[in-house]
Amino acid sequence: METKNIMIVGVGGQGTLLTSRILGGLAIHAGYDVKLSEVHGMAQRGGSVVTFVRYGETVAEPIIEAGQVDVLIAFERLEALRYLHFLKKDGVIIVNDQRIDPITVVTGAASYPENIIDTLKAAHTTYSIDAMTEAKKLGNSKVFNIIVLGMAAQHMNFSKEDWIEVIKKTVPPKTVEINLRAFETGWSN
Repeated sequence: METKNIMIVGVGGQGTLLTSRILGGLAIHAGYDVKLSEVHGMAQRGGSVVTFVRYGETVAEPIIEAGQVDVLIAFERLEALRYLHFLKKDGVIIVNDQRIDPITVVTGAASYPENIIDTLKAAHTTYSIDAMTEAKKLGNSKVFNIIVLGMAAQHMNFSKEDWIEVIKKTVPPKTVEINLRAFETGWSN
């Protein structure tokens, strides 16, 4: 199997690291060599957070170069645009259609780009979901990242049952049920 490169991007506090650990755990569960790289940035202050997950028969290093990502999972639409150059020509973007203004926009030093989802769709195969609204319907806004992951899971070669098994092992025990409902919501979109 050719090495698969997944990039997960978001803003501090969105569950980017948990999501990468679920995906890494799934690849290990499937018997692949896995390398994870977490770039925290300013996670505590709402800054950009990036993780790379690479899996395959043998993976030499955790870092993914520009133009090599198979699936870009973005928890915020500006983050998807910011890291678009990492995606392969035939790569897929899964994006949470949510706006979180970076400090440069908040202070007036920059403006938030318009029509980001349309820009992404013009460049690559893009699937978007308003995962925050869906998570609130489930009664817990914190599980929006698992909704996005459920949508992204359809673009990776693992069974739904394997995803469920690894989510059960990875999330805190008291949150298993809500996380499984969130995954199902994303999977069925």
